[in-house]
Amino acid sequence: MKSAHFLVTLAIFALASFIASAYDPSPLQDFCVAVDDPEKALFVNGKFCKDPMQVKAEDFFLHWGGHWTLQETHTTLLDPM
Repeated sequence: MKSAHFLVTLAIFALASFIASAYDPSPLQDFCVAVDDPEKALFVNGKFCKDPMQVKAEDFFLHWGGHWTLQETHTTLLDPM
């Protein structure tokens, strides 16, 4: 009976430690800002990425060249392929 309690307790701790080890990976794998010059980049998962310490918020915004009006947008709910 004592060994049965020990095995149940051991199984619970093993399961709890397995669940606790499931964590979010490092932020380096969460995003990759592309760079033009591979000499100044890090090689992560087959891609050349900007150093995460040098990433700025501006790297994630879309900048349109020139100006645009509503007549120049052609977005629909369902774009044809």
